[in-house]
Amino acid sequence: MRSTSSSGRYLGPGINQSVKIVVLGPFAVGKTTLVGAVSEIRPASTEERMTEAGKAVDTLRGMSDKTTTTVALDFGRLTLTDDIVLYLFGGPGQPRFSFIIDELMQGALGGVVLVDTARITESWDAMGRLEEAGLPYVVAVNTFDDSPRYGETELRRALDLTPSTPLIECDVRHRSSAKTPLIALVSHLMSRTNLEPVS
Repeated sequence: MRSTSSSGRYLGPGINQSVKIVVLGPFAVGKTTLVGAVSEIRPASTEERMTEAGKAVDTLRGMSDKTTTTVALDFGRLTLTDDIVLYLFGGPGQPRFSFIIDELMQGALGGVVLVDTARITESWDAMGRLEEAGLPYVVAVNTFDDSPRYGETELRRALDLTPSTPLIECDVRHRSSAKTPLIALVSHLMSRTNLEPVS
């Protein structure tokens, strides 16, 4: 699949399929960064500076340099091919904002679950929500420099993934890498839904 873009503001004339995708995962796993890296429009973000009250509620173990947090959603757009556009909705990662995720999943065709291998179990909730909603998803391991590395078999076992669930590694700071799980998800959706194959 090759990525195309119009002027960055308007959709190209050949677009005939739009796909809503949710990007989920725990606090500080890279959801806002992923949406910002791939969006061809200026992403809408509800990043706010963390307060002392928030720090008392949110777990900051190993994230002492984290100063902002998503309090509602991130939104971006990516023209993936000449005829498919993705609308990306990144959800908040803190449990206290979890009620927002149910709203974000309305109308979505699938999701990307981001994982930090230093905190694998914290991504289980996002996976469970997508499964309960009946939405296909891919799991994307965001390769943090200081997080442990595991082989695919170990990761699949730890995440309890079915063989058909795509497992991707990416670095969401870089656009080409951040697009990888999105392309994998669209391919996964094409195998399950009535999305037309990309020519």
